[in-house]
Amino acid sequence: MDRIASGAFRTEIEFTLPKGFIDDTGVLHRRGVMRLATAADEILPLRDPRVQSNPAYLTIIILARVIVKLGGVPTIDTQLVEQLFACDLDYLRGLYEAINSADEPDGLPEQGRANGRTAGGLPVLGEA
Repeated sequence: MDRIASGAFRTEIEFTLPKGFIDDTGVLHRRGVMRLATAADEILPLRDPRVQSNPAYLTIIILARVIVKLGGVPTIDTQLVEQLFACDLDYLRGLYEAINSADEPDGLPEQGRANGRTAGGLPVLGEA
C-alpha cells in the first residue's frame, strides 16, 4: 500500500473565472476551488431526469457537485452554475477535464475540444 505524504497529492484546485459570477446583490465572485471528481460525481447525475431529457445538463450537475467554493457564495448548486457566463462555464469544463484526466496529473487546464466534447469527454453545452 502506498502512503501519500501530506501535500503530495492535491485533491482541490483553486481557480479564477474569466468573467465571474455576479450575485443578487451585485457582488462579483471570481475565485473558487474545485475538487477532484469521484465515480459518484459522474455516475449519479445520469439518473437525474434533467440529464435524461437533455444530456448536456450533465455538465451543469457535475460542476455543481465538484465546485466547493466560489468567492463568498454560501451554496454552490445547479442554479448557480446555470447563471454563469458561457465563457466561465467553458473555463470550468476545461479545468474539470484537465484535473480529472489520468493524462494530466497536475491539472493544468486546457480548453481543447474534439467532436463536440471537451478534451476529456464532457459534452459541450447545446450538443448531446
